Amino acid sequence: MFGFREFDRVLRGEVPSGETKLAPLMRVLVLLAVSYGVCMGVYALSSREEPEFRQMLASALKVPALLVLTLLVTFPSLYVFNTLLGSRLHMVELARLLASAFGVLVAVLAAFGPIVAFFSVTTSSYPFILLLNVVVFAVAGSFGLGYLQRTLGALIQLDTARRMADATPPDGEPEMPTMLDGSPTRTVFTAWMFVFALVGSQMSWVLRPFIGSPDKAFTWFRPRDSSFLEAVGRSIRVLLAGG
Repeated sequence: MFGFREFDRVLRGEVPSGETKLAPLMRVLVLLAVSYGVCMGVYALSSREEPEFRQMLASALKVPALLVLTLLVTFPSLYVFNTLLGSRLHMVELARLLASAFGVLVAVLAAFGPIVAFFSVTTSSYPFILLLNVVVFAVAGSFGLGYLQRTLGALIQLDTARRMADATPPDGEPEMPTMLDGSPTRTVFTAWMFVFALVGSQMSWVLRPFIGSPDKAFTWFRPRDSSFLEAVGRSIRVLLAGG
């Protein structure tokens, strides 16, 4: 069913397992990311005298590219440090876990898509729309992090129970097993999520424009200058000044 069954399991909070198929799930995630990109591009249709449909197409392509490229840049560091700290998660298991967390993130983005599109056609303030999208991505990322932390807790409990069962000697008298310490694993994933957010924010700056300033001609990419944080700060100052 294209992958919506796997996606539904993710939204219901099921722990990723061998039954979680990556390819169908990724198809759904790309589709939802494209839908949010389309909603981001709505502003380019309503804020100009002549609607710029190319910006909508560009945003639809760039949102999934943003997520995939950010993951490719940050995944090696997560895998190496997670392995060095003694995690039992293999690469495929780690990929399933991250795909599920991305499923939650993209689901929240897609859910906010109609709201972003609504404000895009009801306001002409470019700084407001820019900050609105930044907030939406931040909220979606927080939901993804929450899912990741909850799933890690469930996996740690399952691994601990499995090790306790394996520690029972043949005579049936249980021994005290060495409990799995989940603190390093949680720390690595939490730190990685912040790194992912930092890389993702700068990646979005490299791939800009996503929304398209109404006083600038359409272009697929802007020249490299400034940074994402400087642009957000500048938009906040303009918005507070009544721009």
